[in-house]
Amino acid sequence: MAFKILLKPSATKDLDRLPDKEVKRLLFQITKLSNDPRPIGIQKLTNEEGYRIRSGQYRILFEINDELQTVFIFRIKHRKDVYRR
Repeated sequence: MAFKILLKPSATKDLDRLPDKEVKRLLFQITKLSNDPRPIGIQKLTNEEGYRIRSGQYRILFEINDELQTVFIFRIKHRKDVYRR
């Protein structure tokens, strides 16, 4: 049962700013989330709703809606920048 992947505009902007090599790696990780939205290595965020998964030096932040079978990706940032406000 595959989940639908939705990128919020902020995540799309984050991807647009990254080098092509990193975008390919991140998109591969994102497509894997459609088959298994809770893979090994996922961590629950502490200060906000959602989860994160690592992909190299970048973090993909997302929420899972089991009722709608959807994964909402809301941020993709470098690990040093992802948690700053």
